[in-house]
Amino acid sequence: MAAITPPPSRIYLLRHAEAAWAAPGQRDFDRPLSEKGYADAEIVADKAADKGYRPDLLLSSTAARCRDTADAVHRAMGSTLDLRFVDELYNASPDIYLEIIDAQEGASSVMLVGHNPTMEQTLEVLIGHEALCQALPSGFPAAGLAVLDYDSRLAGWRLVDFVID
Repeated sequence: MAAITPPPSRIYLLRHAEAAWAAPGQRDFDRPLSEKGYADAEIVADKAADKGYRPDLLLSSTAARCRDTADAVHRAMGSTLDLRFVDELYNASPDIYLEIIDAQEGASSVMLVGHNPTMEQTLEVLIGHEALCQALPSGFPAAGLAVLDYDSRLAGWRLVDFVID
C-alpha cells in the first residue's frame, strides 16, 4: 500500500494535540484536548495557514481530541475547507490510513488528523525508516504536522516540512 501515487500530490499528517486525562468512566474515544492541547492545536494550525498550507480535503478521526484539533485547522484555514469526519481513522492501522488517502482521487492535497502510533507508522511507510529517524528522532509529537510531497524523480514521498508549536 505504500505505493500511493498522485493524486494527491501533497499529504499532511497531523497528530492530534495533547488530550486531557480520561474522567472516571469516560471512554478513551471521548477524551477532549487538554488546555495545553487546545493552545497547541491553534498554534500549529495558525503556523500552517501562515505558510500557505491548505489541503483540498481535511479528514479527521471522529474521536473528540481529533475533532477538536481538526476544528482548530478549520478555523485557521477558512470555513470553505472541506472537513469530513471518518470513523475508520480511530484505532486504525497504517494500511487503513493509506487506503483512505489513496481513495481521495479528486483531491490534490489531503490532510489526515489522527492518532499515534499510527501517524508515525504511516509516515515511516511513506518516507522510510531512516528518513523518519532523521526527521523525528524523538518520535511524532502531539500537534505535529508532517508535510509530504510526491517526488516523481524518486517515485516516492518526501518530507518537506514538519510544523510544531
